Amino acid sequence: MNLIARFAAPAAALALAGLAATACAPATSSGASQEDGRTGTLRVWLFREVGNAPKEKVVDAAVAGFVKAHEGVDVRVEYIPVETRAERIKAAFNDPESAPDVIEYGNTDTAGYVEDGGLADVTAEFGAWDEAADTDPTARQSVTVGGRVHGVPLFVGARALYYRTDVFADLGIEPPGTQDELLSAAKRIRAARPELYGIAVGGANTYGALPFIWAHGGGIAELRDGAWTSVIDSPASRRGIAAYTSLFGEDNCPAATCAAMGGNATITAFAAGKAAMVIGGDFSRRAVEAGAAGGRYAVVPLPGVREGEIAPAFAGGNNLGVLRSTGHRTLAVDLMKRLAGKETQAALFEAMGFLPTFTDVRAAAVGREPFVAPFIETLGSGSRFVPATPAWGRIDASLVLPTMFQEVVSGRKDVRTAASDAARAMDAAFADEG
Repeated sequence: MNLIARFAAPAAALALAGLAATACAPATSSGASQEDGRTGTLRVWLFREVGNAPKEKVVDAAVAGFVKAHEGVDVRVEYIPVETRAERIKAAFNDPESAPDVIEYGNTDTAGYVEDGGLADVTAEFGAWDEAADTDPTARQSVTVGGRVHGVPLFVGARALYYRTDVFADLGIEPPGTQDELLSAAKRIRAARPELYGIAVGGANTYGALPFIWAHGGGIAELRDGAWTSVIDSPASRRGIAAYTSLFGEDNCPAATCAAMGGNATITAFAAGKAAMVIGGDFSRRAVEAGAAGGRYAVVPLPGVREGEIAPAFAGGNNLGVLRSTGHRTLAVDLMKRLAGKETQAALFEAMGFLPTFTDVRAAAVGREPFVAPFIETLGSGSRFVPATPAWGRIDASLVLPTMFQEVVSGRKDVRTAASDAARAMDAAFADEG
């Protein structure tokens, strides 16, 4: 194991402020460790980022503050590859002896990890945490399954509309204010500059497509009488699907090329100077700056259906959680809060550009970095999340929604048929999960 950080606590220590409510750990459910050691070593797994040193510096500072407050405690942090996280974390759930106490995980993984029995229920501790009151509601939803909280949000990501300022200026085009204007601008750019996609879109770019469905009043699924039911084939959802798939074609982004593209491929096309617009995240900035589009772009919220509306964005991001198998529950919860608290989130924004999940910390970030304003405005207008069920992992892995979009843009199916087939596949996954 690569031990990135180790900190030993001094002999005299102070308890962390605001965490008195965690002095007695709540009873854990069957299969969880019944131990709650107050000394020893805590192990943490965090994701390794591209250019990880700034993240390590922030984490080191947070951990140093934690061990200073706890006598006889040290912390070992390992940064694991994102690509192999699923295998590593699932294996840890099955091997408590080698498992960490605290993990970072993608927010769409929450429900699956809860079903696997890997994450501790921290509803009581989260509710007693003063800082939690300022958590963005969608971020809180990302750690909630069945009304119970199984972690704390670490950062959130959102997508907005990147556009080439030089191309727009040359053609006398204003940033689009509606989705109809977006389509019109894309076609106008393609006609005048056929070497460019008006907007780079991808048939496999689920999280770039969902804002169109949400903007038209549609959705993925609804919870009805305790069971999830697909609504991807509702009339409103079909209007959103039609709006997104209308961006594919020779007059903008040819289906032969663009149907197979995912989100990363669309960003690569924009960064390389091959597209005049793209739906990208705050996390896409470095890639864009490193490419031919660097210094020649701006960002605005992705418009909705009507003027002045912002299309709801998927609230991506990562969370931190405590494993049920930990033998140091109180300390692990304490450390989790320290690593995801306001001070650390503010520092991670400065170091890595990660958007805070606390609304007040996020608002302060705009003043320090104007670039993030469109993304924060998007989140503030109402972001959305995926169904909080393990079935979503199966649906996502089975490419149900990308298949639906690709069937439409290829002409194999019309919107109604493709959406109906996708809904049946989703409902089958929901039923299998009970």
